[in-house]
Amino acid sequence: MAKNVIVGQSGGPTAVINSSLAGVYKTAKDLGADKVYGMRHGIQGFLEKNIVDMDEKIKTDLDLELLKRTPSAFLGSCRFKLPEASDNKELYDKIFNILREYDICAFFYIGGNDSMDTIKKLSDYAKEINSNIRFMGVPKTIDNDLAVTDHTPGFGSAAKYIASATKELIRDGLVYDFKQVTIIEIMGRNAGWLTGAAALAKCEDCEGVDLLYLPELPFDMDDFMDRIGKLIEDKGNVVVAVSEGIKTKDDKYVFELGEHTEFVDSFGHKQLSGTARFLADAVAAKYGVKTRPVELSTLQRCAGHLTSRVDITEAYQVGGSAVKAAFEGETGKMIILKRVSSDPYICTTDIYDVHEIANVEKKVPLEWIINDGTYVSEQLVNYIRPLIQAELTPVMIMGQPRHIVVDLV
Repeated sequence: MAKNVIVGQSGGPTAVINSSLAGVYKTAKDLGADKVYGMRHGIQGFLEKNIVDMDEKIKTDLDLELLKRTPSAFLGSCRFKLPEASDNKELYDKIFNILREYDICAFFYIGGNDSMDTIKKLSDYAKEINSNIRFMGVPKTIDNDLAVTDHTPGFGSAAKYIASATKELIRDGLVYDFKQVTIIEIMGRNAGWLTGAAALAKCEDCEGVDLLYLPELPFDMDDFMDRIGKLIEDKGNVVVAVSEGIKTKDDKYVFELGEHTEFVDSFGHKQLSGTARFLADAVAAKYGVKTRPVELSTLQRCAGHLTSRVDITEAYQVGGSAVKAAFEGETGKMIILKRVSSDPYICTTDIYDVHEIANVEKKVPLEWIINDGTYVSEQLVNYIRPLIQAELTPVMIMGQPRHIVVDLV
C-alpha cells in the first residue's frame, strides 16, 4: 500500500491555516508516512506538478513551530473550480495519474466551501474508478460559514483581531471634541459572523459600536441615515460596523450604489469593497460631519501577531484528525469541531460526510440579530467569546515576527 500523502491549501488564507498544515505533516510522519508532499497553489498547482517535498522545508522542531505561527498560506493558494467529472473526465484522469505517480494514499485539502466541493468531487470519482486513495477535507475559513461544524479554524483569530481593532478605533474616535462618524467595513459576503465579532468590543472599559449591520437581513439606506442623524445629535461620536456584503432589499450590494470597479473570480464571486466609503460619503454629504471609512480588509485574516491560542490549537488538531481518519480508512469526509461546553469551553473533533457540507452556507441565526437588524444578541457574543481566548505570540527576531516561507513558483 502506498505510504505517501499530499496536502494543499485553497481559498482565502487565515492567521492559523498553517497550523493545520503542521498538524497534517506531523501526524502523517508520526503514523508512518514515507513522504508528505505539498501542492503549491492548491489543486491548480498540483495539475502542473508544482509539488514540494515537505521534508525539505520542515527540518527541525523549530521549523514546525514557526510554521504553526506563520500567517497566510505557506504552500500558496488558488481559486480553482474543479468541473464535474462528467464534463471533463480527462482532467480527473490526469489528477489520478499524478497521484499514482507520486504513490499517494491520502489527499488532504485545507479550505472552505469551495475546497470541500473539490474533496467531494475527487472522492466521488475515486469511488467510480475503484481507487483506494482517500480524500479528506480540513476546515478553514475566517467567514465561519461551513455547515455542520460548530465553527471553523481561522474564525477565532479573525474575530479576535476585529474585536480588538474595533475597540481601538472607538477609543481613537473619542480624542477630539467634534462630531464624527466612523464606519468599519468587515469581511463577510453572505454570512455576518465576522461583523458580529465587533460586538465583543463592548465591555467595562468600552461602550462598543453603536450599530451593527449583517448581510443576513436587507439593508435599509433611509433607516440607516435616520439612525445616524439621531446618534450624531445625541452623542456626537458614532461608530458603526458593517459587513462588506450587505445588500438592499432589491438584492443589490450597497457598495454597488456608488462608483466601483467590478471583478468576479472563477467561482462567480464579486470582489466586495467600498461599502464603508460609500456610506461615509453619504453621511458626510447629508450631515456635514467628519467621517472615516475604515476597511480592515486583509488584516483580518493575516494578523499573526494577534492569533487566538484556542484557534491555533484547534487548527492543528483538525489537521491531525484528518490524517488519523484517512489512515483508518475514511474518505469523502471533513473534520468538524463539536462544542461540548461553552463554560468551561470544551471542544472535540469528529468526522462528517463532506457531501452534507460542500456548497452549504451557514449563516448567523436570525434570532441572534436584534434591534430591527442593527445589532446582535448576547447569544452571538457568548458563542464567539471562547474562540478568541489566550494568545500564542510569534517568535520575535529583532523586534519583528519570524516566519517560515517557501519560494512559490
